[in-house]
Amino acid sequence: MPFEKRDGYRLWVGGPVPKGADAITLGPMVMVRAGHEHSVHLLRHEQIHVRQWRRYGVVGFSARYAGSYVLWRTRLKGHHGAYLRIPMEIEAEWVARRSLATAVADVDFAGAVRRG
Repeated sequence: MPFEKRDGYRLWVGGPVPKGADAITLGPMVMVRAGHEHSVHLLRHEQIHVRQWRRYGVVGFSARYAGSYVLWRTRLKGHHGAYLRIPMEIEAEWVARRSLATAVADVDFAGAVRRG
């Protein structure tokens, strides 16, 4: 089944993800290209975008995201350069990296390490 209800969002594996991207978030829906649904980092990054959608709403999120992208494109940055300078992308990437880097590992009784 391509839809999966997760804690605070819905995951759609194989949903309409733009060319060149592994995932996209629209409100509480995270769409992930098939084969990337097990990437802990990618899912954490997209969860931050879900939180941003809730914080700013549809209009606020869209205006901030697109406005920042357009601003950097007018400053002669290419698509990738403008994308990397969008504050919402910076926040999502920073929090995803930080939360995974500081995750506490669980050790089960057999001695195997699990990330939680």
